[in-house]
Amino acid sequence: MTTTRDADAAESATLRLGAVGTTSLPAERGDLDAPPALPRPGLGRPTPSERFLRWSPWLSGLGAAWLVTQRLLPLTGLPWFLIAWFVAGVLLSAVVTAMTTGVTDMRDRVAESVVTGAALLVGAALLSTVLFVVLEGWRPLTHLNFFVDDMSGIGPKDALDRGGVLHAIVGSLVQLGIALLITLPLGIGTAVFMTEVGGRFARVVRTVVEAMTALPSIVAGLFVYTVWIVALGQARSGLAAAFAIAVMMLPIIARAADVVLRVVPGGLREASLALGASRWRTVWHVVLPTARPGLATAVILGVARGVGETSPVLLTSGAASFLVLGPTDGVMNSLPLFIYSNVRSGEPTAITRAFGAATVLLLLVLLLFVLARVLARPARARTRPGLRRSLRASLRAVQPGRTPVPTASTAPTVPSEENR
Repeated sequence: MTTTRDADAAESATLRLGAVGTTSLPAERGDLDAPPALPRPGLGRPTPSERFLRWSPWLSGLGAAWLVTQRLLPLTGLPWFLIAWFVAGVLLSAVVTAMTTGVTDMRDRVAESVVTGAALLVGAALLSTVLFVVLEGWRPLTHLNFFVDDMSGIGPKDALDRGGVLHAIVGSLVQLGIALLITLPLGIGTAVFMTEVGGRFARVVRTVVEAMTALPSIVAGLFVYTVWIVALGQARSGLAAAFAIAVMMLPIIARAADVVLRVVPGGLREASLALGASRWRTVWHVVLPTARPGLATAVILGVARGVGETSPVLLTSGAASFLVLGPTDGVMNSLPLFIYSNVRSGEPTAITRAFGAATVLLLLVLLLFVLARVLARPARARTRPGLRRSLRASLRAVQPGRTPVPTASTAPTVPSEENR
């Protein structure tokens, strides 16, 4: 009976192997004329036919956009032409892709076109803004006095070879520096509390931080004006403006840092705690260094929010036409406030000077962003001077009079049972 059962099992296994073999090898069934599977487009280098199918709808859409905007409908102007071209290109790409490959690739192609068009739109808007500001404000930048002088005794109708924005640059740097000194430890500390500590109170703090991200800047200025100037009786100064800017920057940095710290893998925390490190040492030596590039991005977002504020500075600091270095020495100007006051004057020369200050503000923001990125770069694991110091320490450890540290080559070996 056992022999019969074994024979049946062997026969069924043979039949299964034969079925698998006939399934994987169609040549054994005589299916030599079966067409090969078509490779999906987009995997690997595109063929000339695939490139033609990708770009020909957009060339056809160019002609269709010209026909619609210039002949059929009264939609003159470059914006209408670009919109019609984009819509026609997406529709023709969807039709051609659906006819050649299938519905799935058609959806992918439409999504790719929409996302690419949105990215190009954002890039064009940013580039056009920067180019417009630079083209309108390059003339004041050709004068050296624009960077080394202030506006003391200079009127809005004076020529560009007189006066400058030194007082506004110094004021922006002083106010932003004080605001960073306040918001950087508070923002990252708040994010660490919400992420690493947790609890019921952490949820309340997260709700407050998320609500403060949409706080209008004028409200922050009124808060500092009411508390610092009216209630406490302090004078308008750069310090009060720094407090208002800090109120605007704090929720941005805390919220962005909270998102960054959540992304840190939990395995790193568990490994540090398993090695005997405390929670504080784990956060300080593991979590924060791992999230340093993301924390730099959070600081950049906060700086971008605070450096362009005008209404809080106008309420708490006021505008000064002379250079003020001390944050508590009275009214202090800033670049956004300088731009606002010159554009408000209505004089063409003052407006040109305002565009020059806006160009300087763009360069200042770019410099701060690059500096934050450089400081946030991860340090190398071990540099060459570090290797030299380690080698010197090893040599000092084996000097005469000192007990050498046993290594794998100097450690005594224990004879095995066979060699005894």
